[in-house]
Amino acid sequence: MLHHTKNTLSENIRARSVQTLNNHLSSAIDLHSQIKQAHWNVRGPNFIAIHELFDEVATEVLTYVDELAERTAALGGTAHGTVQVAAKNSFLVPYPWGIADETHHVDAVSSALAAFGQSARGAIDETAGFGDADTADLFTGISRGLDQLLWKVEAHRKVPPS
Repeated sequence: MLHHTKNTLSENIRARSVQTLNNHLSSAIDLHSQIKQAHWNVRGPNFIAIHELFDEVATEVLTYVDELAERTAALGGTAHGTVQVAAKNSFLVPYPWGIADETHHVDAVSSALAAFGQSARGAIDETAGFGDADTADLFTGISRGLDQLLWKVEAHRKVPPS
């Protein structure tokens, strides 16, 4: 159910966008928590650089969480942003437990960023396809930002990407 708004997009388009936004909101909350997990637990000779990088990345991802939730509300939807909903609905692979080495954290974080980025690119096409250019533009900005974050994290990889 959508809340009343004078937004001129049709109710059908708004409802479809709200669904896509909420799907990504859950995963963005999960992505943020995965990056903080790495930030808190990373160990190794490059600890401080990677620890600070993960904090920067987590902060940027948190802006995406807010943007997704606010766009949902602007369309008359309800943002489903609780941890319980995120845990239930995230499309990301769960973060691996028991890792501490910086190489493993860099790999896990870069994999999560890449997976979210791939889905964001799909959401660009999806939302543009059913007529919501503004939500497509939001996902374009998120995708562009994720590519830059992935580049920064992957700069710390010890092995070439596969």
